[in-house]
Amino acid sequence: MGMGVGIVLFVIGAILEFALRIDVTWIDVHLVGYILMIAGAVVFLLSLILLLVRRSRRTGPVNDEELL
Repeated sequence: MGMGVGIVLFVIGAILEFALRIDVTWIDVHLVGYILMIAGAVVFLLSLILLLVRRSRRTGPVNDEELL
């Protein structure tokens, strides 16, 4: 789920940065786009790292009885 959220944040940020040509006086849309892209990348990388750490803990059998 975290990887999907990261991708969605990144895509929304890219749309705000590169696809929209609007001028809002009270907010910088391009800055918000960059912030969302960075946040999306961070969320994606953190969820990927956590996924790999969780998988590495389940490496194999603990004793010889589980091998049979």
